[in-house]
Amino acid sequence: MKTLDEFIEEDAKKVSFRNLVKSIPSTTYATFALYRYPAKFIPQVVAYVLKRYARSGMTVFDPFAGYGTVGIVARLYGCNYELWDLNPMLEILHTIAILEPRDVDVGTLIKKMRASNEEFVPKWSRLHYWFHEDFLQLLYKVWGFYHSLDNECLRFLLTIPLLKVTRYFSYDDIQRQKLSKSPKSTERVESLLAIDWKSFFFQMLRREVENVLKRLREYQKLSPKKVNAIVKGGIDTLKTDLEEEKDILITSPPYLQSHEYIRQAKMDLFWLGFSEEYVRRLHKLEIPYRKDVVPIEVHSETYTKIKREIKVAHLRDLFERYFWSVLGALNRLQENVRLYMCLFVGHASIRGRSIPIDSIFVEHFTSMGWHHKATLIDTIVARRLFFYKINPATGIKDKRTQTESLVILRR
Repeated sequence: MKTLDEFIEEDAKKVSFRNLVKSIPSTTYATFALYRYPAKFIPQVVAYVLKRYARSGMTVFDPFAGYGTVGIVARLYGCNYELWDLNPMLEILHTIAILEPRDVDVGTLIKKMRASNEEFVPKWSRLHYWFHEDFLQLLYKVWGFYHSLDNECLRFLLTIPLLKVTRYFSYDDIQRQKLSKSPKSTERVESLLAIDWKSFFFQMLRREVENVLKRLREYQKLSPKKVNAIVKGGIDTLKTDLEEEKDILITSPPYLQSHEYIRQAKMDLFWLGFSEEYVRRLHKLEIPYRKDVVPIEVHSETYTKIKREIKVAHLRDLFERYFWSVLGALNRLQENVRLYMCLFVGHASIRGRSIPIDSIFVEHFTSMGWHHKATLIDTIVARRLFFYKINPATGIKDKRTQTESLVILRR
């Protein structure tokens, strides 16, 4: 009798990666969900690929690494890895996720923070738009303490908790993908102002630090191995060449209409000390705003057919620029990939027209000599973003991605 893995290689197959990989208890276990990052890999997808196609000592590469899940999972399988992302937070988040747990007196740490006289003011022209004046003096103080810490480990332990609490005390609607103010977020700020918000701030911060320590201990229970790792944040993947050969490329490229990740992260980047000029420069390198997207030939009948059907000029331009950008980068990078490319993508839509990105990728790369081994389709279980029945921008029934596909290609 055929095994599940033998069966799914014959054609596209619906699966549950959560059920296929039992060694990781949940998508939020350990350090896989410490930070709220949009369109994040679930760790079971990466684990499935590495368990099935990799061996200890192989090298894995993710050119759109985001939160860095590929690296966090690669350690569990003894695989070396290289991660790139335009967002410089990749390096910080990755370092935190693989920290060895240690005993920390969280109460004493919070007391020192409260007693500190250090100050840090972000270099952000819109700071007063996003924060109520009553909160800012406290935020300057706690972030001053953070930036003055000589103990690097303590600073890393505080990073994600401080970012979470700071954003909670902002006017940002944290249920939306892009940084945005809403009646709901304004109501949250007003409710905070009505209570002893300073005490609440530090209580929330303490809980978050304790959660990080707990998650670090969980990660160690998974027995990560010591491996060689290269992690590069602030990298323009669309223009950077891969210098060394890798065994497996596994990545989740930017979504067709949801790839403004710098805009979502910029509040955190400013509090971490990045300048407004640097953040603006990164933002201009995201796909919708680039001035240097080079047209490429997309070897896909599906792509050509859909492009002809898109009659609205700016939507056709968005469609073309997306595939020129992502496939252009992957065309260049795949030259140094020895064994497998594994691409995790969702079915996007334009004005109600479903765009089968997985099929377009398969058609394109098989025409270049890659072999399509499998397409595994997984249903999205949890969605962080808000959901509309009717898209308010178009008046059309919302057809957001309900499934995601893992396309597995081999040399």
